Amino acid sequence: MKKINKVKIRINGKKLVIKPKMSLKDLVVNQKVPLKKVAIEHNKKIVNKKNLQRIILKNSDQIEIVHFIGGG
Repeated sequence: MKKINKVKIRINGKKLVIKPKMSLKDLVVNQKVPLKKVAIEHNKKIVNKKNLQRIILKNSDQIEIVHFIGGG
C-alpha cells in the first residue's frame, strides 16, 4: 500500500500541494491571510472561523478566500 505524502487542493482557483493532515487554519496562517478581513469557503460552504482547526484538508478540496474591501 502506498503512503500518501502530498495533498492537492485548489485555493482561489490555483492548484496547491500541501502536507497531509493540514488543517484549514494551518493553511490560512501559512498563506498569511488576515482572518478579520476575509470570508472562507470550503467545498462551496461558508466556514465559521471558529471551526478552522477542525477542518482537515483532503485531496481535491476547494478553498475560496474572499477579502472584504471598503468603498463608497
